[in-house]
Amino acid sequence: MLAVARRAREAAAELAPLPRTVRDGALLAVADALEARTAEITEANARDVARAREAGTAEGIIDRLTLTPERIAAIASDVRDVVALPDPVGEVVRGSTLPNGLELRQVRVPLGVVGIIYEARPNVTVDAAALCLKSGNAVLLRGSSSAYASNTALVEVLRDAVADAGLPADAVQLVPGEGRESARELMRARGLVDVLIPRGGASLINTVVRESVVPVIETGVGNCHVYVDEAADLAMAVELLVNSKAQRPSVCNAAETVLVHAGVADRFLPLALAALRDAGVTVHGDETWAKAGASAGVEVVPVTDEDWGTEYLSLDIAAGVVPDLDAAVAHIRRWSSGHTESIISRDTAAVRRFVSRVDSTAVIVNASTRFTDGGQFGFGAEIGISTQKLHARGPMGLPELTSTKYVVTGEGHVRG
Repeated sequence: MLAVARRAREAAAELAPLPRTVRDGALLAVADALEARTAEITEANARDVARAREAGTAEGIIDRLTLTPERIAAIASDVRDVVALPDPVGEVVRGSTLPNGLELRQVRVPLGVVGIIYEARPNVTVDAAALCLKSGNAVLLRGSSSAYASNTALVEVLRDAVADAGLPADAVQLVPGEGRESARELMRARGLVDVLIPRGGASLINTVVRESVVPVIETGVGNCHVYVDEAADLAMAVELLVNSKAQRPSVCNAAETVLVHAGVADRFLPLALAALRDAGVTVHGDETWAKAGASAGVEVVPVTDEDWGTEYLSLDIAAGVVPDLDAAVAHIRRWSSGHTESIISRDTAAVRRFVSRVDSTAVIVNASTRFTDGGQFGFGAEIGISTQKLHARGPMGLPELTSTKYVVTGEGHVRG
């Protein structure tokens, strides 16, 4: 592991000063190679999928693990989309001429060596590598053992393509080994690895945050809330709630809790229960939701404190009625993971109060929580969604994969 990290550090030093044209050319070569070597990739992936089925893995996880020719073509297309994005490296964040005549510029530079620890989603292998290369970083990829054959094949394709394009092959490396010890070694490689980004469930993220001595950007866990205000358009609120919960329930920006102002509960709950039932969603509700469910013939599971704190990633939602907006905010501040919260309201004062008091990565007004996403925000792609405040917060695009340095230019200036 240490040898791999040292090679990555050397590669990062070579990669950082290269012009955009060279890095973009390498990414185009990667996209072409993925399509040209699709059969090789799908053959390796089939071994992972077969092993997962033998182990009784849930179908949702197997779906995330599976690579088809169509999915590989889509991944290649995503790489080409990254090429078209603005290059953050060298961007002047701010600059000025000081009173003494010194010229000061703060410019974006690559982070250096970025480690990614992630679960059974081999598409992340390519996404992470493409974003790191575009932003001038070397990347160390540590996927889960369940995708080891797939990741091995993908990294071979990536390394061959970038080397043929004139970049150091060691700018993209797979962390050796399938066991947990290889991940631990990556977490201990302080001084060789500049930052670690975990992508996956709460257990993975918490382990990396707790055990790593390398700086970590915490991503992903999403206990997201939808608050239906007293001044909400109820038809719109139903549509947004169902989209937030059921459009794709297994992702971090899916809603996990709905809170409803008591002033509209008698009208909204029957509508919401029917729509959620039709979408296959199980409601874990408080007494008011339970009474509404009994009247509507919809079963409501009694909600618990564990439900309020759960990122279900399934067709389940916690549901409560609150006396006012401030109670909704208090509930969110207690239980939220700081990812995404949505308010549905036509009252501009209520919206302003909610937005100013909720301290999460994204606060969404009259729209689905599902929009918290780098692609949806127009960033082109993301390395993850940071739920902490340093060094980045929210969907992390290319600028978030850079740091800055100051360039100070003088003409023989000395300090008196």
